[in-house]
Amino acid sequence: METKTKKIIMVPWDFSEKAEYALEHAVQLSKILNTDVELIHIVKKDKELDDASRRMDKILEEIENKHGIKPMSVVKVGNIFTTISEVATEMHAEMVIMGTHGMKGMQKLVGSWALKVIAGSKVPFIVIQAPPSSHGFSDIVFPLDFRRENKEKINWIYYIARLYNSKFHIIKAKSTDRKFVKGIQSNLHFTKKFLDNNEISYDIITAEGKKDFTTETIEYAHNVNADLILIMTTKDINLADYVIGAHEQNIISNKYQIPVMCINPRPGKIASGFRGMGG
Repeated sequence: METKTKKIIMVPWDFSEKAEYALEHAVQLSKILNTDVELIHIVKKDKELDDASRRMDKILEEIENKHGIKPMSVVKVGNIFTTISEVATEMHAEMVIMGTHGMKGMQKLVGSWALKVIAGSKVPFIVIQAPPSSHGFSDIVFPLDFRRENKEKINWIYYIARLYNSKFHIIKAKSTDRKFVKGIQSNLHFTKKFLDNNEISYDIITAEGKKDFTTETIEYAHNVNADLILIMTTKDINLADYVIGAHEQNIISNKYQIPVMCINPRPGKIASGFRGMGG
């Protein structure tokens, strides 16, 4: 009889403190989901592979001693902007949990660079800046605007809610544009129906509109002591978004260091498992 292989949670590893925080999140979540953890380290040249593999072997032993689990690991030649998501897709990873340094300095994965890693990935990312809280993702902020892609986030609500008995805090964008208002109301109706049908706790507020929606979302998340912000990335992010600053990178790099789950819009039905739709 064939043994069923466990799903994995992938953690990009750059030997930094932020990568360690991401690992701690992955270890915590893997115990709930019964998944394996796999570290991925990217090098630029073939000649770096042997040394990097030795360093990774040492890290795996340290992790086993510290956390009581021994992750798998992969060392690949490539670049962080494409190789991480490619390998995550090949491995059918449940998700990628990645550390970022916010918007400080020019470290490897500052906010805009983190967004570039995430954009286009078929696998969801949780981006973190700090160690996990003891109670998991109990309070989750769900920003809702006029975009049709908002409805794809619904596919994740059921599973997160059941894992942590989560409450969803919906912040609705304020708009005076009739077309945008119609889109927002349509998304809100769809979301409320799903939450009610699945008996998931939630509340709804409308953003004041005094500041941009991204800023108000971050402040709201802070005010409700959110453990996670669930966002849908912009479709077809281009170079200008990285340079000027797409709203996602500001949420990812939020000053309160709240973890952010990023879903990329994509056509077709979402697969079963943690990526499936409940209810």
